[in-house]
Amino acid sequence: MKISIFGTGYVGLVTGLGLSELGHDVLCVDLDEVKIFNLKNKKIPFYEPGVEKLVKKNLERSKISFTTDIKKGVEFGEVIFNCVGTPGKGDGSANLEYVLDVAKKVSQYSKNNEKLLINKSTVPPGTAKKCQDEILLKNSLSKVQVVSNPEFLREGSAMYDFTHPDKIVVGAKTDLAFNIMRKIYTGRMRTYIPILETNWETAEMIKYSNNSFLATKISFINEIANICDFVGADVKVISQAMGMDNRISPKFLSAGIGYGGSCFPKDVRALNYLANEKGYNSKLLNEVDKLNDRQRLIIFEKLKQKFKDNLSDKVFTIWGLSFKPKTSDIREAPSREIVNKLLDSGAKLKVYDPEAINEFKEEYGNKIEYSKSIKDSVKNSDSIILLTEWDEFRNLDFSELGGLMNNKILFDGRNIYEPDLIKEEGFEYSGIGRK
Repeated sequence: MKISIFGTGYVGLVTGLGLSELGHDVLCVDLDEVKIFNLKNKKIPFYEPGVEKLVKKNLERSKISFTTDIKKGVEFGEVIFNCVGTPGKGDGSANLEYVLDVAKKVSQYSKNNEKLLINKSTVPPGTAKKCQDEILLKNSLSKVQVVSNPEFLREGSAMYDFTHPDKIVVGAKTDLAFNIMRKIYTGRMRTYIPILETNWETAEMIKYSNNSFLATKISFINEIANICDFVGADVKVISQAMGMDNRISPKFLSAGIGYGGSCFPKDVRALNYLANEKGYNSKLLNEVDKLNDRQRLIIFEKLKQKFKDNLSDKVFTIWGLSFKPKTSDIREAPSREIVNKLLDSGAKLKVYDPEAINEFKEEYGNKIEYSKSIKDSVKNSDSIILLTEWDEFRNLDFSELGGLMNNKILFDGRNIYEPDLIKEEGFEYSGIGRK
């Protein structure tokens, strides 16, 4: 099939590559001329494992192409995936400006051809109807049908998630739309992958429910970790025990400094806003969001306690800037809030991250020192603060690193180290709910 993808961010580019791997002819559309120029020249705008290789492969075999021409994009695709951003507004609601604009452009340029407009972006219930209304408002004879097909891609493993989904959710109004969606995913379907076919609103709500539950699970174990710090218990052992219960599972039970990224914070707030807008007070979602905001500053509070509120002129090493490993994404990353607090306190910062240095440079410039290696990052440092659990930070020679530091102190914001082993190397260790 000929498929157009509107938006070349994480979701759009990964979806386009995944569909081209299935044999479809894919045209990716984006208004960012620099991004499209770079993609045409095999330069990727972000770090995501496997993406660069697949862009080169599918460009060379002419299965994927890139353009800024909206009209060309609409006319090319038998189906059009709407993968543009839905950033959160100040009040927590989702900004649907770009999603609805795509719907208008599809209506404008599709003439009376039968097409599917597939909302892949995370949008609140009622968005598919708004898109369909916009299409018919522009052209009452339009044969474009709107479908809700939310993505469930994790940054850092997005290509794997596309090819190994645990579910495919499709919200549509007609048998024709459902049949076309099955055709699109032929080759990706397996008997063990449930395809959930439902209405627009349920499909849209599934994505919000999915992310909000995972965020709630993270905030829950973080709250347990905070209590552990007061009672002398070890949250890592508690998480292990809880995970053995098959009603709970061990996934997303790792305590730390909270969740970040472009999905969880935004989606929890958007669902909470939607509930309030409809007249329902969602106290749980509101509290999950507040708990996560508080959790991001746990490490900063521990630092202030250790250094007796005197952080001025101290040198701190920060390991990890991205919101999670295997991505360069710093959107809603806890590191940003912690860095801001430390800078406001007069501290000097040396930071290191395998992939997100450039993103941090764009935001912080020369306010902080950017290290090229782990060893370089700890020289003359008063403390190491681990914020992102990259594999590169595991299995280090702390006896060697300690010899380069002013003070051998480690704050483990992701609980990736065993306290006793770190203490054996002469370090003072502080984790989240660990003893």
